[in-house]
Order: sequence, then structure tokens, then C-alpha cells
Amino acid sequence: MPQIKDIGEIGLIKRITRPPKDKAILVGIGDDAAVVQMKEGFQVLTTDCLVEGDHFRNDWFTPEQIGMKAIEINVSDVAAMGGRPKFALVSLVLPNDLQVDFFDRIYDGMWKACDRNSLEIIGGNMAHGNFIVISITLIGEIEGNNCTLRKGAQPGDSLFVSGCLGNGRAGLRAYQNNLQGFNKTKNKYLEPKARLAYALKIAPYAHAMIDISDGLASEIRHICNQSHLGANIFLDQIPINDEVREIARILGENEYDYALYGGEDFELLYAVSEENFQHVKGIFIGKIINSPEIKLIYNDSEEEIKRTGYDHFSNDF
Repeated sequence: MPQIKDIGEIGLIKRITRPPKDKAILVGIGDDAAVVQMKEGFQVLTTDCLVEGDHFRNDWFTPEQIGMKAIEINVSDVAAMGGRPKFALVSLVLPNDLQVDFFDRIYDGMWKACDRNSLEIIGGNMAHGNFIVISITLIGEIEGNNCTLRKGAQPGDSLFVSGCLGNGRAGLRAYQNNLQGFNKTKNKYLEPKARLAYALKIAPYAHAMIDISDGLASEIRHICNQSHLGANIFLDQIPINDEVREIARILGENEYDYALYGGEDFELLYAVSEENFQHVKGIFIGKIINSPEIKLIYNDSEEEIKRTGYDHFSNDF
């Protein structure tokens, strides 16, 4: 019998995905967030969690940073759908011996992120456990025709990203190897910021959009698989900052692996037709093609991207 690590997160999602029965469900399992038709407009819903020892370590993160990150990663999912977050429900698992001050500071961080993104915490739940788990459910709204799914890409669309990639993985590797300095990159890992305002400007013009939480390769594959198309990605167009390149050089690793397979960048990846170029900004990295392959192109060579990005259960990158 296979174990969870054998099929990974994507395999688990496939096992639980069923066609929705309620016609009000426009988007169910399988995108950044769910979208439900209301009497007026659309509601967007998502949930994500942080687990101590997996997503954060108390000797690297302050309590405020833990709280901020818990909110921001959920806002990022809503933003990728073209939505605006409104309300949050917070469920916590807490050890009995956790200092009350630590708890208070987690909430200080959550409220700071809420204020930044104009949303409110309106409820939740608490339970006892051996380590900290923070689970956020976020509820938002989508205005007009701003709903941006993974499945809308069209042949000939250009692919853009909203900023430099590889920061999340590079920051983690810097901490894991006790590298001194590199504070800008470390801070990107500790305090990611959802690109909400950016996403709301892009949404009316993007055929498809997704946030880059599990690595560029994984997110491109999501868009291509759901759009039944492929992509050409130009390696030398993937934006990577100098600190990330230096961390990779010191550790003898590949900075492009950080961007493609590392995750936790929380930038946006989106597909736009040529007629809408004048309405969007971003960094061009590739094209959607009418073929099933996802290819990485550099100079005169090309190779098919077969690896995926970060997977909570089977990733060994």
C-alpha cells in the first residue's frame, strides 16, 4: 500500500477532488482559493496553516513574524484569484507551557498584517498540542469580472512574474547554514508580503494567475495542466537578485533551482495576451504554447521541466 510520501500533496488533492454539486460553487478544490456565487457578486475562500518545525522555527522567527506570515500567505492566495480579503478565522494549537507573551506577540503580528491588507479577525478556535500550529481561513470578495483562475491561459499568452524569485529558498538555506549577513534575503523569507494591490491591478487583464508559493516550476505546471497547454520558459529571463546568487555560490548550489523548485516567494505568475500588455507591468519570463510540454530554454538549448516544486509530503529538494 502506498504511503502519503509516495503520492505527495498533488496526489492527495486528486484523491479528494470531486465535481461540485452546488451550482453556486464556481471554483472548488484545485485552485489557490474557492469561489462561490452569492446573490450579489462572488465570495472567495481559502485556508492555509503554519506548523512549528516545518514552516517556522522559534530561533529564527520572532512571534510577530510568525503571526504576520500566517496571514500574508493566505492573503496571497486570495490575491491570486483577483480577490480582496475581508475576514479571517484563526485556529491555534498551542503547548500548555507556551508563554502568554509569546501568544500575544503572535497576534500582534497577525493584526499588523490584517491592517496592511484591510481585513479583520472575526473568530476561530484554540486547542492544546505539543507544538504550535496556526491555521487561517480567509474570506474575501471578487469584484466584477476580476476572477483569475489557473485554467484560463491561451496559446500565445506571455507569462510574467511580479518580482524576483528564489528569495524564500535562499533565505532558508542561509539560516540552515548559519550564513552571516544577507539580511534582505533572510527578511524576505521571514516576512513575505502578499502582492495584493499588484494583483488587483493585474486581475482585469490576466487570463490566468497563481501565487508562487511552491516554486515557479510547480506553478507553471498548475496553469498549464489546468489550461491543457504547455509553456516555454526562458531561463535567463527569470529574475534573481544578487544576494540570492551569492548565497547559491557560497553553498555550491544553483540559484535557478531556488527559483524553480524552492517555493515561499509569494510573488505572482500570470498569463496575459499581447493586446493587454499596455495594461500590465511585470517581468516577462516565457510564453504559453499549444503543446503539452513545459520547456526550459537557454541560449540554443532546451529541456523539458519534469520536476515539480516544493511538496509538503514528498519534497526532498
